[in-house]
Amino acid sequence: MSLREHALSLFRSAVGTVRPAPMLKRAVKLQGDGCPQLIVKGRAFPVKRNLYLVGFGKAVLGMAAAAEEILGDHLIRGIVSVPLGIQESLQRAGMQEMLLKPHSRIQVIEGAKNNLPDPEALRGAGAIQELAQGLTADDLLLVLISGGGSALLPAPIPPILLEEKEKLTKMLASRGAAIQELNTVRKTLSLLKGGGLARLAYPAQVVSLILSDVIGDPLDIIASGPTAASSHSVQDCLQVLAKYNLLQSLPKSVETVLSSSPTTRATPEDYSHVCNIIIGSNTLALDEAKRQAEGLGYVALILSAAVCGDIGHVAALYCQLIRLLCLGFAGLGEGPLGNEVRGNLLQLAAELDIPGLNLAEFLQALQGLGPEKPVCILAGGETTVRLRGSGKGGRNQELALRVGLGLHRAQGAEASSPLGRCEIIFLSGGTDGQDGPTGAAGAFCSPELVDEAFQEGLDAEAFLSNNDSYTFFSHFQRGRHLLVTGLTGTNVMDIQAVLIRPRDRS
Repeated sequence: MSLREHALSLFRSAVGTVRPAPMLKRAVKLQGDGCPQLIVKGRAFPVKRNLYLVGFGKAVLGMAAAAEEILGDHLIRGIVSVPLGIQESLQRAGMQEMLLKPHSRIQVIEGAKNNLPDPEALRGAGAIQELAQGLTADDLLLVLISGGGSALLPAPIPPILLEEKEKLTKMLASRGAAIQELNTVRKTLSLLKGGGLARLAYPAQVVSLILSDVIGDPLDIIASGPTAASSHSVQDCLQVLAKYNLLQSLPKSVETVLSSSPTTRATPEDYSHVCNIIIGSNTLALDEAKRQAEGLGYVALILSAAVCGDIGHVAALYCQLIRLLCLGFAGLGEGPLGNEVRGNLLQLAAELDIPGLNLAEFLQALQGLGPEKPVCILAGGETTVRLRGSGKGGRNQELALRVGLGLHRAQGAEASSPLGRCEIIFLSGGTDGQDGPTGAAGAFCSPELVDEAFQEGLDAEAFLSNNDSYTFFSHFQRGRHLLVTGLTGTNVMDIQAVLIRPRDRS
């Protein structure tokens, strides 16, 4: 198999392990006939005819289908807010297991076109709000949460209009705001986010099953934390807006809400009626990809499940890491050039400040690798792109192209570069099957592809300057270098894979 085929296989196995049905069935069971109990990750909740369900996010439809199968007649009613067109897309893809059965007790509301709040998402949020408000102390509310939940649960604090909040979110995203920063602002301006849904459901018991799409799996950030106490205040929101120079251009309604809210955190509220449980994450997906890579004969290492920061810096980190691996294959890892590359890596890691990354320890693990086996480096997370052009692409395609271009330049700058003695493929893909406004989930790239582009008169740098990575990759072999999976029904951020092996010199 080619490196591309191996990379694709690893990506698919990683996504497969965080699909909704397997995750739900691992986490949730219904036990007992006379006095049935819902067992969630070892915790027991008594079930009569008092069970309700709400959900919001890209993976929630499949989660709801699996949950209804487990709960059966104990479920009285449910409402899920899911992305526009997802039912038709899953139907077309033959993914029946992720669709609700006919006569389901769960109502489906589709909205949030292009992952942005819209009137249909607002209608879904209103229906969920109404259901939660009507619950009593005898009721149990099962809440299903996944990535994309923020856009699907918009309920702005009056007098803020949905369009005003949407415009503000767009402006933040276009200026390079990270998901954590976007959610800090969304929570502050929302009725349901930042623990709002849990407060409305009180005194009912609330059990949230969460598929994390945020680095570090912080409960108050995933989907803007509708069932978790917020760790942010209005002051934090103001700091984000100031950072991106938006304080002077806020709508009057937003100013009104921000000025009338306390700027410091209030006394901690009682969330003892809430049980929040992470059932799927990027770490789980990477562990499965590592297992599969080892099965294919690779020495596999996980760099981090929290790769984040500016896409240019992240691409440079990967390029230096790949250079070091190729030097190792050539027996030059301990020489002056290897020391220089290690120094570059440590400096880049310090600038990026990736949570939990111990690069010195990782580099030590690399030094112990022999030159005889191919190497697979896996990582996950979510990078940020500053939009400067009007092209078509997403952060994964752009990252792949930046890595390919960086390796191409390094190869050209070094006489008899060790890079030329290795086969290299870099893959970056979104686990939800989407990457920006394109039909791709990400892309595969190599220095050879960038070289081929130059031979054909295509300047990779020009495509990157216009944020037009999708068009670049579309030029080759009917888009063979694009990662096209279709909707996956899940979402645990992005996955990257670096696969390297020495070229056969025979």
